[in-house]
Amino acid sequence: ENVSLLFKLYCLIVMTLVAAAYTIALRYTRTSDKELYFSTTAVCITEVIKLLLSVGILAKETGSLGRFKTSLRDNVLGSPKELMKLSVPSLVYAVQNNMAFLALSNLDAAVYQVTYQLKIPCTALCTVLMLNRTLSKLQWVSVFMLCGGVTLVQWKPAQATKVVVEQNPLLGFGAIAIAVLCSGFAGVYFEKVLKSSDTSLWVRNIQMYLSGIVVTLVGVYLSDGDEIKEKGFFYGYTYYVWFVIFLASVGGLYTSVVVKYTDNIMKGFSAAAAIVLSTIASVMLFGLQITLTFALGTLLVCVSIYLYGLPRQDTTSIQGETASKDRVIGV
Repeated sequence: ENVSLLFKLYCLIVMTLVAAAYTIALRYTRTSDKELYFSTTAVCITEVIKLLLSVGILAKETGSLGRFKTSLRDNVLGSPKELMKLSVPSLVYAVQNNMAFLALSNLDAAVYQVTYQLKIPCTALCTVLMLNRTLSKLQWVSVFMLCGGVTLVQWKPAQATKVVVEQNPLLGFGAIAIAVLCSGFAGVYFEKVLKSSDTSLWVRNIQMYLSGIVVTLVGVYLSDGDEIKEKGFFYGYTYYVWFVIFLASVGGLYTSVVVKYTDNIMKGFSAAAAIVLSTIASVMLFGLQITLTFALGTLLVCVSIYLYGLPRQDTTSIQGETASKDRVIGV
């Protein structure tokens, strides 16, 4: 029991630090005055790394080279239908990941972290509609409370004084809105596919990242093709940019493992703690000035995440599974 508690605590700390560090580091790379890298290429490379890591984990899971080859042949090369099925969430996730870059180019990290929690009600709604599940009264209350908290955070947006780049908050919020919708839909869709067969999670991830690479490559050339031909694929890349890509890759896969061992309340605490850390870091790094409405809104969001994750008496809680799928693929 003691070991498992320590392990849960370890999982929680790593998950929180990865989530907060990713948001802060990404924000930093989008607001520094150096040559700005192409965010579409970063999303693409993240997919490649996640594919390689998933292949590695699958190889370890199958245990022998023969079984590993068979698994890849049957599930990946031999089933174009399954690949097509998983190209849906990979397309949606590609949009979501690109929107995160757009949002963090125009919004402070702390404001982004809080607003992004709207993915919880969005996931809840998709689960009710697509998987015919129900929510408890307390969960509905927490959903509305969360929306209220996010509204307060946006009321008089906290200004970052040390950021020199031109920003468009409206564009930032629009990007988050799209990211939140994508996150909710793709998470539930992925869960539906996972539950419909006993195929390994890692096989499913490989199927998804394969189509993800294709989708993101198309995105790279549609949005930045000409400039990349001129400046190069890795234009503007610094150690910080690689750090962001590393966090995005490892964070997504790590959380899928974590979800097996921790529960909803732990995940809620992790989300709330990441928000607090992002806020502290934003004050120190970007000179974020906290307003009263921002502080109140953030508090409301943290409380609502906690309430949403409380165990239910009647039926099992939905958020753990769906949110976990959301993180498996990468926030």
